[in-house]
Amino acid sequence: MQKEGFAISTETSFFNLEYIHEFLSNSYWAGNIPIETVQKSIDNSICFGVFHLGRQIGFARVITDKATFAYLADVFIDEAYRGQGLSKWLMEEIMNHEDLQGLRRFMLATRDAHGLYTQFGFSALTNADRWMQMHNPDVYKQD
Repeated sequence: MQKEGFAISTETSFFNLEYIHEFLSNSYWAGNIPIETVQKSIDNSICFGVFHLGRQIGFARVITDKATFAYLADVFIDEAYRGQGLSKWLMEEIMNHEDLQGLRRFMLATRDAHGLYTQFGFSALTNADRWMQMHNPDVYKQD
């Protein structure tokens, strides 16, 4: 998938692990994440890289069984490239991916991108009292 010098690929051999790690380790959701954990997460997810003239500028991954459930995580576009419609294009490619069709539930969590995701059918949780979680926000905290 290419347009105007930009490309989106699921071919992980093109991904820049160090770049992805740098972004995620400084994010609000994955601060201090070890690079080995990032690599393992890429190895076990459907991943999407966004590139400009061959240089990685964005990323997203989907954790899924490819049949009934998916969770969208680690979505970002480099700050220098925001405002060009790249996150919307990335979401279009994710939502059209052949392994992510016909799912019963597709989830994500976001602090500030609700407007983007509602364009693709995501909405606030209903019956949130039914949901439970195990959450360890300090799992990557370094002593």
